[in-house]
Amino acid sequence: MATDSACAIIVGNEVLTAKIADANGPLLARRLRARGVPLCAVHTVPDDVDAIVEALALARRRARWIITSGGIGPTHDDVTVRAVALALGRRVVRLPEMEALIRDTWQVTELTPAALRLAEAPEGATLVGVPGAHFPVLCCDGIFMLPGVPKYFALQLEAVLATLPLEPLTLRCLFLSAHEHEIAQALDAVALENAHVAIGSYPVVEPDACYRVKLTIEHVSADEVAKVLERLKKELPEGSVISEEEPKRAG
Repeated sequence: MATDSACAIIVGNEVLTAKIADANGPLLARRLRARGVPLCAVHTVPDDVDAIVEALALARRRARWIITSGGIGPTHDDVTVRAVALALGRRVVRLPEMEALIRDTWQVTELTPAALRLAEAPEGATLVGVPGAHFPVLCCDGIFMLPGVPKYFALQLEAVLATLPLEPLTLRCLFLSAHEHEIAQALDAVALENAHVAIGSYPVVEPDACYRVKLTIEHVSADEVAKVLERLKKELPEGSVISEEEPKRAG
């Protein structure tokens, strides 16, 4: 069953063949996290209708909102709109408001068939206005279809985020001198008793590092985070906590 989380689908052969490095997935992860919306998965798929439909089916079972990147242009490999329509059991239709917007933006009366593809959408789709941009975001049943060009993706993403709930997370950290195997028992006990609070453990392997493990504690409630932080300080091996701020390297 879908939860109040988001899922990303990055569409493009160019990403899977390393012709370009994906910038949109990492940006989306950062911006969703800042808003307090969990990102449950990022799927990268080729410019293939069946592959996109399959990813959409999985994403819709897991997340309330889906954000796609790429595949909404006028060329032969832009198949995201068709795939979304197929996944939702909708027809592909032409939106009169999009057609009018394209004509007005390009200052032409006649549009080529390729240009008119930009006005296509799954039946029942709505438009989300984007301040400072020529074109809005296409949305249908919680699926937001964004362009793959990072500059335009970033601009349209902010308009999408404005429609989602805002519940920022509180994040606190502990930097430890101990190794993970030395803190595992204490960490497991605290995590088990506080399953609603996200606790992360990240070892550092560089021999000259100022700490061995970074712990993160995050939740929408600052009080819950503070409570777990203090509990960890008590349960972790004595003297293992170096700081709550990242230690500076000597020199």
